[in-house]
Amino acid sequence: MGEAIERLKKYQPPTPSKWREEAEWRRANRVWLRHSQAIAMRILDKMDEMKWTQTQVAEKLGCSQQYVSRIVKGNENLTLEMLSKIEDSLGIVVFG
Repeated sequence: MGEAIERLKKYQPPTPSKWREEAEWRRANRVWLRHSQAIAMRILDKMDEMKWTQTQVAEKLGCSQQYVSRIVKGNENLTLEMLSKIEDSLGIVVFG
């Protein structure tokens, strides 16, 4: 048994895993994350419908492609201003 543990220790990363902190963060923020993911799905559906790229969506929203990437991953805590831009620019209903 000791030999197996020693072999496993060779593959242990030098820094500890942050999975626990990330899981606790997701639990603490699950309400707005759920809304953010629903918005991301609406944007992705619109992108599919219009055959738009993230770059085209970024141009419509007046932001960077990298920011759109974060939005469509469903992990971005969106401001009211951005929610309004999404509705106006993409012609979708965010909440409703």
